[in-house]
Amino acid sequence: MIIGIIILLVLLVFWVISIYNKLVLLRNTRENAFADIDVQLKQSNDLIPQLVETVKGYSSHEKDVLTKITEARSAVMGATTIDDKVKADNQLTSALQGLKVQIEAYPDLKANQNFMQLQEEISDIENKLAASRRFFNGATRELNTGIESFPGNLIAKQFGFSRQTMFDLGVEKRTQLDEPPKINFTS
Repeated sequence: MIIGIIILLVLLVFWVISIYNKLVLLRNTRENAFADIDVQLKQSNDLIPQLVETVKGYSSHEKDVLTKITEARSAVMGATTIDDKVKADNQLTSALQGLKVQIEAYPDLKANQNFMQLQEEISDIENKLAASRRFFNGATRELNTGIESFPGNLIAKQFGFSRQTMFDLGVEKRTQLDEPPKINFTS
């Protein structure tokens, strides 16, 4: 009888350890996924000053857009938590969209070789960022599922695991996407 109870307790301990280790693995996978996003954000932030300087030569009166980009870039660089970085990246993406709209007014700029190369590099990084965000959200979904489903929720609560936020567009960007694009054939 006592041996049966001891075996049952040992199995219970191993079961708890197994669930805990799975939650730690999921949390670390999520953090690693965000580290990939961080790498892409760093590359993007390194290119942005070059892009801004190139555009300045063509559109010196578009300072408002360039200022927003510079401020958003600083916010990304200064963000410390995942949630702050998500918010700052959404601001930067929005500011870069404003720049893309302004660029349409400068055909000479669009033909500039330096500008074209920078645009291509930033576009490549944006594609990598999109892929990294998808992976991050998948890792976050798996972690949240592990934290919220039974019996993981019992262990998660005891060891301080909590639901994590996804990398999303934010309210402002989502509102912009709800509006139909404006198409202009006059150029």
